[in-house]
Amino acid sequence: MEEFDIIDTRIPTLGPSKIPSPVKPPLDDSRCNSFVADTDRVSLDVDIDKIKQLIEAGIDPPSFELAGPREKIYFDPSKLKCAMVTCGGLCPGLNDIIRSIVLQLYYGYGVRNIFGIRYGLQGFIPKYGHDVIALKPEVVANILDTGGSILGSSRGPQSVDEIVDSLERMNIGILFMIGGDGTLRAASALADAIKERSLKISIIGIPKTIDNDIIMVSRSFGFDTAVDVATRAIQGAHNEAKGYPNGIGLIKLMGRHSGFIAATAAIAQQDVNFVLIPEIEVDLDGEKGFLRSLEERLKLRGHAVVVVAEGFGQKLFEGSEEERDASGNVKLKDIGIFLRDSIKAHFASRGAEISLKYIDPSYMIRSLPANANDSVFCGFLGRDAVHAGIAGKTRMLVSHWNNFFVHVPMSLSAGKRKRVTACGKLWRTVLEATGQGSLRNSVE
Repeated sequence: MEEFDIIDTRIPTLGPSKIPSPVKPPLDDSRCNSFVADTDRVSLDVDIDKIKQLIEAGIDPPSFELAGPREKIYFDPSKLKCAMVTCGGLCPGLNDIIRSIVLQLYYGYGVRNIFGIRYGLQGFIPKYGHDVIALKPEVVANILDTGGSILGSSRGPQSVDEIVDSLERMNIGILFMIGGDGTLRAASALADAIKERSLKISIIGIPKTIDNDIIMVSRSFGFDTAVDVATRAIQGAHNEAKGYPNGIGLIKLMGRHSGFIAATAAIAQQDVNFVLIPEIEVDLDGEKGFLRSLEERLKLRGHAVVVVAEGFGQKLFEGSEEERDASGNVKLKDIGIFLRDSIKAHFASRGAEISLKYIDPSYMIRSLPANANDSVFCGFLGRDAVHAGIAGKTRMLVSHWNNFFVHVPMSLSAGKRKRVTACGKLWRTVLEATGQGSLRNSVE
């Protein structure tokens, strides 16, 4: 069987849901059902033939729970206390998520005790002394046009036991954790500790990765905004490159391990001639390598635009000292500066003059407000996270899969990564749009 045939998609719960939900139907019409049942499923696979084969073999095709409000809920909203925390790097849409969670809890379920934890997981640890924010509709009313996170963020591991101690002291029933892969791992560890103590605390994850690289998540919030702004950087680089003899525009975009932003932006704004991403091996030197291909492009057209993802070419720094950030992630060497200097040195060695403009919009993109598409998407994510938590579900994240919002067990996504595949449609389209070829001197 393939991987999807054997995975466990069951979502843990804190106990049976017995309280009638206060969520009202959108219309006063008996035909308008607001509620979703756990038996409403979304298939992991879209291959109809494969699904039929599984059914014929007596195997239930793997599927996810459909997200949405349940008819019966676990928590009593009048007594419930909720908390939320944003962790890791900034990303467009964080404030949209915060706002949607607060408004759904407050107006949809009547929850009045909602707390924002300041500066990531540090906010749970007494020694840091960070205040807790009481979140009400008036606090979040005007935060959509503000980039970053009103709660702040931080990196670095914190004591799981101390965090659970803090949740107990605050009598928190649901913790919403908004973050990337490291946050999902931390959320899993918290859920383990909560289970060991036999506590009734729901842990709900909202996957945050501007790189769109969390597995079992077809689209992550902030990605659309990142591509949108990246295309403007490409436009600027193209104009700069065309404006000078032998002009080169070099843009470094986000993508530590996965090149989805670079690849998608290059397709969206087809002025790019070379795309370099972590998943695809490229030779810098040699007859068919990148530098020689760039040289040929300048001879042919007089200008060129190069997009590089931040995680590309880290092997080029082998032998240099490895550094790690507070979360234990390897600090990437600056491939943008390296390429800039390598391109200049290559053409200088040939006595050729170039005009190279280097653009790095990364931190500007990360801290921007979400665009309209991302803002709408965040609204769905936040509200579905509330529906799941208040129904007593835990150790799960809200995902977008096969055009539906679904519940995914944290174990399926934490510690795993989605990557651009060399044989996939996205990369094939990049090659067709740029015409760059393999940029390899020999292909094994």
